[in-house]
Amino acid sequence: MEQQALLARARQTFHARLIERGVLGYTVKKGEAVASNADVSQTVSKAIGYGIMQRVLDESQQEPRIPLSGQALGAQFEFAVCDFISDTFPHLGHLRPGEWIIRRLGNKNAVTEKSFAQYEHLAELGQAVEQNPVLQAALGNDYVVAPDVIVARLPETDAMINAPFAVVDDTIAVLSDLRQRPTGEPQRAPILHASISAKWTMRSDRAQNSRTEALNLIRNRKGQAPHIAVVTGEPAPSRLASLALGTGDIDCMYHAFLPELIETVDELIGREDLAELVHTLVDGKRLKDIADLPLDLAI
Repeated sequence: MEQQALLARARQTFHARLIERGVLGYTVKKGEAVASNADVSQTVSKAIGYGIMQRVLDESQQEPRIPLSGQALGAQFEFAVCDFISDTFPHLGHLRPGEWIIRRLGNKNAVTEKSFAQYEHLAELGQAVEQNPVLQAALGNDYVVAPDVIVARLPETDAMINAPFAVVDDTIAVLSDLRQRPTGEPQRAPILHASISAKWTMRSDRAQNSRTEALNLIRNRKGQAPHIAVVTGEPAPSRLASLALGTGDIDCMYHAFLPELIETVDELIGREDLAELVHTLVDGKRLKDIADLPLDLAI
């Protein structure tokens, strides 16, 4: 029997977790089943959300529980995305070697506190702002970098760097963030490799939060920019397009159910415009499936 591909297996597990943890499910409102990612006030959102949910439930053969709401739902989606990356990316060492940290931060100031290599200076800036009302008024918290899920690479020892042949010695390349300092000296911080914003839905008042986070990551770094991605379960094509279209901030948007979304919008009667919009996002490399994310992180 042929073994199932890693990413296919992990995608199924990801969907199963969303159902088990009360992220993907439905409630009955006025006799109508409304999926947990749908906007109850929008007919199109309800239709697409229900179509996605039915396809995922049929594939998983699971019974949904009553979905969570509010912050609890969003937090469980972040955990599920983090678990998916943990289940997949570390297995791609032949494509992207290194020792990795994969973590849901869940704390607005976590990047500053954890001091990733490109953002260590923000800790000092944060302390200065707290102690100076003038700086507080001028800067606010615009310097804060707050991703939901991070992937970070630990610096390498000289033994690892020199494993195939002599690459470095005590006199050369001593400033690189990738090189761990000798024992007894202050050690270098992990290098932020990827910032992943996990948004179960993208209501109009929150749709651009991920763009702001991305711009802060780019603007406030010292060193190379990390991968900047958004993962969402949003069913409405217009809301997806509001963030996915354009370039310069996020690398790409990844959908928790892209094939299911495409199948659903392709079958909507009288809404060919929505199908065209989704295909435009996909063909333009602005919207991919979550299964594409681990490979893109290996680039």
